[in-house]
Amino acid sequence: MSTIKDVARLAGVGVGTASRALSGRGSVSDDAAERVRAAAGRLGYRPSSIAQALSLQRSGAIGVYVPLFDGAFYSEMLGSIDRVLRVHGRHMIAANGCGAGSPRQKALDGIDFLLGRDCDGLLLASNSLTDEDCIELFRRFPRMVMLNREVPGHAQSCFSVDHEVAGRLAARALVAEGHREIAVIEGPPDAPDNRARMRGFFAELAACGIAVRPAHRSEGGFRFSLGAAAARALVAAGPLGRPDFTALFAANDLMAMAAVSALGELGVRVPQDVSVIGYDDSRFAGYTSPPLTTVRVPIDAVAASGCRLLLNACYETDLPVERSFPPTIAWRGSVIRGPHSPLGERP
Repeated sequence: MSTIKDVARLAGVGVGTASRALSGRGSVSDDAAERVRAAAGRLGYRPSSIAQALSLQRSGAIGVYVPLFDGAFYSEMLGSIDRVLRVHGRHMIAANGCGAGSPRQKALDGIDFLLGRDCDGLLLASNSLTDEDCIELFRRFPRMVMLNREVPGHAQSCFSVDHEVAGRLAARALVAEGHREIAVIEGPPDAPDNRARMRGFFAELAACGIAVRPAHRSEGGFRFSLGAAAARALVAAGPLGRPDFTALFAANDLMAMAAVSALGELGVRVPQDVSVIGYDDSRFAGYTSPPLTTVRVPIDAVAASGCRLLLNACYETDLPVERSFPPTIAWRGSVIRGPHSPLGERP
């Protein structure tokens, strides 16, 4: 295998000149640079990534933590980050919740794994960490960006959708279609983004004079199985085991899709008997039967901008960074006109 010394010898230059010519860093004459590139081509020389990292004191890798690798939400986030990194010649080291203990401890263990891999920067997405955890991580490792999370005092390093606004959109969509008796499958109460979307949802309904009855509220956990169980419980609570609501909001698409399936098993037709709206607009949402109406949360754009900001901080680039990620409604077939007069227009 050829070395940088072989390239320098063939090109008739010193090792330092050959190194500068191949890295593009430092002053080298055009003639010398051309001879070095030609020599490297003839010898089939490829620079050692380890040697480059040692000389630059950078690994060229960005660490990414997400709680799960499966599921549409985090896989969309990972895909978006990977696309940005590849365009700019960087790589990703990914970790998820690992080890024993609580979800918070698993997150901390996964992040410690990344810190031990000498990543140049960190992209983190976690609902399990406390604000204090995040603030301490920023202190220990300033080249860090939080995704889908707002951390007090670190607004410039946090990228998220306004989930409260997005929750309001879901409520507005249902009342605009004439629904008043509305059921809800909420996400985990300890997740900040879930609390925000539910706060917005209930606030918008209240502004329209609508209150969700306690019997029409059920808690899920952002998972298929919990969404299906919650839908069955909501139907079972109705008279004669039939739903006494005309619309259902599920706090993520996984639970919404599971609810559509569970309702069908119980003989409840979607959307003829119950309209269903989800949240996220995952890549599967358009392939349910009927296709799922949902709140589109542009998490791909959130992740891409967070990644570009981190690249700027780590490698002194000047990549464009967006800060506004407005949610919208993706209208499909799972929501139809309800029995009441519409309040307002479709968002």
